[in-house]
Parts: sequence; structure tokens; C-alpha cells
Amino acid sequence: MPPLNVALVPGPDQVVVRLTGDADMSTVPLLSDALTQGAGLGTRQVVVDIAGASFWDCSGLHALATFTGELAAAGRSCRIVGALAATRRLIGLADLTGRLVLDGPLPARPTSPPAPVRRAVPARRPVSGHPVPVRGAQSPVAAGRFARRD
Repeated sequence: MPPLNVALVPGPDQVVVRLTGDADMSTVPLLSDALTQGAGLGTRQVVVDIAGASFWDCSGLHALATFTGELAAAGRSCRIVGALAATRRLIGLADLTGRLVLDGPLPARPTSPPAPVRRAVPARRPVSGHPVPVRGAQSPVAAGRFARRD
């Protein structure tokens, strides 16, 4: 498992806490410290970018949920960006969807049916040595390729 790495990117209106690696029970103290440092910069919003986090367990997600609740109680907000589909599923299974604000929730099911799969038709080979006609193509005689030679 790659260790959790944290980068703080301060801005005028928000601070981004960028996470890469694995967030699990062993890295919760580092995660909590980074979130606290980000909140300590005093911006109205803390954005937690988890696109580079390759693994989450429930302890890491609960640390995020606790932090989000503490910020909300202080009139500030925390937004989670870059959550992969597996992380979103885990958030749902842990019943944290109401406590974590994710960017762009995934639809429950596709909005349009998938396009039908078209199978390639193998080219037919002439059996008797005569060319096989191709739809929409000009015949070899009409094209002048097999002109009569008298």
C-alpha cells in the first residue's frame, strides 16, 4: 500500500487539501492533521481532492465526515472532489452520503441506453475466382478494370 501523501494548496477563497496514496486506519492521524491545518488557514471553504487516493477504508471516510460536520457547525463548508466510483460506492455503503458533499454525483443508472454493438462482417472471398460484388461499388467491368481486349 502506498503511504498517504498530503499537499495543502491555499487560495484566497478556499484551500485545497490534495491527497494521494491510501487512506486507512493507520493514516487517519495524518489525514486529520492535514484537514485541521487546511481549516486553520481561515478560508470559507476547504476542498479535499481525493482523485489521487487509491484506497479508502471507512475510518478515513469517517474522519472526512467528522471534519465536514465540524466545519459546517462553524458556518464553513467542505467539498470532496475527484471521488472515484469505488469510493462513491463505499460512501454509500457506509451511509455517509448525507454527511459528505461530493462533486457531481453519479446517476443511479445510465440516462440513455447503451449503443448497440455492431459486429464486423468478415470479407467474403471468391470461391470460383470471380470477384464478389460489393454493395454500392461499381462493377469491375463498368469501372474499366476488366475491359475487353479484342
